[in-house]
Amino acid sequence: MKQKEEALVCFSGGQDSTTCLFWALKNFSAVHAVSFTYGQKHAKETEIAAEIARNAHVPFELIDVSLLSQVSENSLTNPEIRMDETQPANSYPNTFVPGRNMIFLSFAAILARTKGIKHLVTGVSETDFSGYPDCRDTFIRSLNVTLNLAMDYSFVIHTPLMWKDKAEVWALADELGVFDLVRNKTLTCYNGIIADGCGHCPACKLRRQGLATYLKTKN
Repeated sequence: MKQKEEALVCFSGGQDSTTCLFWALKNFSAVHAVSFTYGQKHAKETEIAAEIARNAHVPFELIDVSLLSQVSENSLTNPEIRMDETQPANSYPNTFVPGRNMIFLSFAAILARTKGIKHLVTGVSETDFSGYPDCRDTFIRSLNVTLNLAMDYSFVIHTPLMWKDKAEVWALADELGVFDLVRNKTLTCYNGIIADGCGHCPACKLRRQGLATYLKTKN
């Protein structure tokens, strides 16, 4: 049953956030979407996000937080750093952008508060991911408390994918009736290639493995 409240989705136009967008449309009376440009080499994702939101009749806003690229050394914003295709031992892959989800959710909360929205939705997961610390449930819960205290506002951060692996995310997209949209129209690839992507960046590997697992369960 839909909640008679509005939600704001942190929306990148990738597999996870697109699934979350349609999850939010099913569960809330009205949905807004916000995307971020942060100096990412795969900035085409914001164009994809805007198009998906437009076709879903969801109001869309784009916020520039490119300061992230000025204070962080990572392969998503620095073209001179070769992207890790596997996670180094005892370290994070160099696709990790420190503080990214904290910044995204903080700006999303500010925007939501100006609109009178209390529900924030993000597609982070610690079940099947690249090991980023800001995708963990403990971080999201901590940030939720911090945002509420910082703005004296009762935000609720929803993470519908937190305990789902990529195969289960594909299953949810199918259940929501957007499997084909997610498979063919989203951009998850860190190299900026739509749909199946480059096939060898960390995001593509997770997406492809999850799809193969899910398709086996369907057959």
